[in-house]
Amino acid sequence: MAWGEWEQLKAAAAERHTTQTQLNQLPADQGGTSSGGRGGGADKLRSDKAAWTKAGEGVGALRESLGKAWVEVESGQTGLGKGPGCLTAAAQQGVYDSWKRYVKDVGEVCDGLAGVLEKAGSDQLRTDEAIEAEIAKLKTEYYEDTPVGGQAKGR
Repeated sequence: MAWGEWEQLKAAAAERHTTQTQLNQLPADQGGTSSGGRGGGADKLRSDKAAWTKAGEGVGALRESLGKAWVEVESGQTGLGKGPGCLTAAAQQGVYDSWKRYVKDVGEVCDGLAGVLEKAGSDQLRTDEAIEAEIAKLKTEYYEDTPVGGQAKGR
């Protein structure tokens, strides 16, 4: 494409668009609001409380499923103690302890996230920044850089 053609395309695009930002292609004179807030237009921004609540309930259900699965793991873990014995059993106990902590943390993250999602749908006065801050708190409290699955002892 030659430079002249590029300049023509840019000029044609500029003619088609105004300098005013338009959300959903709705011109400002048709009752749209710039903030999606309390404007009187029929096309104002909306948030469906039921969708947020359902998302929160889904994350809560994940916590329940995780708990049920962990009960199965614990029942298969019987007989391995922390006393002296086989190195394989000790290593397996280390993996078990690590995953027990990890599953507990994931469950707590699920609880926290479920609460944030449910609040986001019901408390419309909250800002995006406030919701992001609550999610960031969950990240800093539970996410870490250490690997899951036990320690690589002696390696």
